[in-house]
Formats: sequence, C-alpha cells, structure tokens
Amino acid sequence: MTMSRFSFPTLIHFGPGVRSLAPAHLASEGAKRPLVVTDRGVAALPIHGELVDLLKKSGLEVASFSGIWGNPVSSQVKAGVEAYRAHGADSIVGLGGGAALDVAKAIALMVHHPGDIFDYEDDKPGARPFDQPIPTWIALPTTSGTGSEVGRSSVVSDDVTHIKKIIFSPRLLAKAVFADPELTLDLPPSITASTGMDALTHNVESYLARGFHPICDGIALEGLRIAAKSLAKAVKDGGDVHARGDMLMSSMMGAIAFQKGLGVTHSCAHALGTVVDMHHGLANGVMIDHALLHNAEGARDRFETMARAIGLSDASPQGFLSWLRELKAAISIPADLTEAGVDAKQLDRLVDVAVADACHQNNPVACTADDFRRIFRGAFT
Repeated sequence: MTMSRFSFPTLIHFGPGVRSLAPAHLASEGAKRPLVVTDRGVAALPIHGELVDLLKKSGLEVASFSGIWGNPVSSQVKAGVEAYRAHGADSIVGLGGGAALDVAKAIALMVHHPGDIFDYEDDKPGARPFDQPIPTWIALPTTSGTGSEVGRSSVVSDDVTHIKKIIFSPRLLAKAVFADPELTLDLPPSITASTGMDALTHNVESYLARGFHPICDGIALEGLRIAAKSLAKAVKDGGDVHARGDMLMSSMMGAIAFQKGLGVTHSCAHALGTVVDMHHGLANGVMIDHALLHNAEGARDRFETMARAIGLSDASPQGFLSWLRELKAAISIPADLTEAGVDAKQLDRLVDVAVADACHQNNPVACTADDFRRIFRGAFT
C-alpha cells in the first residue's frame, strides 16, 4: 500500500432557495463590490436580475459582466478582467453553467497575476506560479453538467486554434457554492439532456479511471446512481425540483470524483469541441457508448459494478452500454456523430486532437492513435 492524499474542501450550500444566503456570505468575507460573471443567455433570464437585486438590497455595489458565449476563450477572460478593474471590484459571483464559472475562476486568477492566462497552463514547462492574491469568488450554478462550481481547474480555449487548455490550482476553488436547483428550472430539455450526460460521463469515467482513490470511486458510483434515476425525469419535466436537485448533486459529485482522472470519452469530446465546436456535454453524450466500448473487456469488473449500482438485470459491460444507448434515445441525444451532423472528413483532425489530449492517459485501457481512429469510425454511420 502506498501513501495517498485526499482533499474535499469546498463549502457547499445545497437546496431550494439557498441563493438567498449568498449576500451574507459575501459580507462575511468583507466583500462590498462584487462583479457578477455570467453568460449572454443567463444575463437575459430573470434569475440574473433577481440575483443582482438581492445583492443590491443587501447593501452591495454590484456590476455584471456577461461577455461569455460558447466554449470560453482567452479573450473573454481578458474582457472580464477589464470589467473587474473598471468596477473597482473586490469579489466575484459566478452565475451560470461551466463556461461562466470557468471564466469566473480565470478572471479571479488574472486580476493580480501577471502575463497571459495560458502562462498558467497545467503541466506547461516553465509555467508561472500561482503566487499572487486571488479575490474571493462564489459560485451559483445554473446547469447540472460540468460541476465547475466545485472544481479546481478552469478550461479555456485559444481564440485561434480552439484548443482547450487547463488552468489548474486548488487556489481556484470557490470560497462557497450555492447549489440551488431552482436556478436550473429554466433549462430547456435539450440543454438539460446534454449537461446531464456530461455529469453522468464524469461519474462513469472517474470510476473507471486508473489510480487508487476509493473515496472518489464511492462518490462516482453514487453520482452515477442518482443521475441514472433522475436524468430522464428532469428532461421530461423541467419543473420537477427533486429531479433537478438530484442532477445538480450528481453534477457536483462527478466533478469532485474526477480529481481521480477521466478517460477516453473526454479525449474524444475535447476533440469534437476543438474541431467542430460541439458543446462539451453533447459531445460526451454522443461519444460515451462508442468510446467506452474500448474499455469493456479491460475493465469488466468495473462495468459490472456500475451496472449493479443502477439496478440493471444484465450486469455485463454490454448490458451497461445498452442501457446508455437506451438513455440517449430517451432524452434525444444523437446516437452517433453522423446523426449529430459531424462530417466524416474531419476524422483525421479528430484523431490528432484526441491523441494529444491528456484525459486518456488515465483511461483503464491504453488508447493509441489507431484506437481513436477505430472509435471515431465506429461513431459514424
């Protein structure tokens, strides 16, 4: 047995209405001038205006930055830093899905750190240290997918190449998370489905990932069980607060668990995000059954455990993969890349980007360029 280290430090307020606790928390941190960081879509919803009003009524001087759309890119981070400084802000309130929360973290980092955001890329030779103050930031998630609210990394793409780069440090963790399922009630079925598949994939791949982390394994299995029970319900009835709460919890559990690692599905999804700008959750949803087939025999016992955890009568790898295909069909996730509108001419580029992606290094079965080519080919019809 080797020495190991585990860390689960995030303060999480969970349940309907917990967003009302955010102003008191900011006050306890000495914050007076928060910048609300959100995306264009959320900025147009009532929940944004309601949050701003709540903060103002508590005596806080509030400004908003909503220059975020699609997959976050470095220019959005730079614009957010400018907005922070223009407001004379002293704290950040991240409101939104994974994109908004990732940008909120990156803004918090770059307010006092020199250079470019990519100077802090994880595992980059000569990367700059995280050695300057980082302002208080809190997270209010509005989707149940990435779990970025409890994550210690920010994923930002290059504006030109669209290649995703990971900025990682425990110092990027939110001071507090206000996980209020009522903030997810406005999500349309398609976004509920794609973000939900993202959460489910995080739980599945972190459980399958190499490495010793029984705490993450337990969290991932329970996160998978919760998602299996409630994802289709949340898609069918967006007003089901209990199902929404389940998916919000599963999302956070998946993000906590994947500190252990991810796998081949995420490398495929990152390639699709880079090459065809596909939404990350949708990319995971499209690819999960095709990619996990690569692991079926090499991690058979883990597939059997997952199948039993969600109550399948066929507790085999094929039984689990069949269940994934049925779930995808039930929530209108495209069965394959052809149905998702991806041109098969992109195959070579998809393989190149997937091979270069770091996630598959933790996959339970090694994945070569030939393996990725076979996986992507199998996902076209």
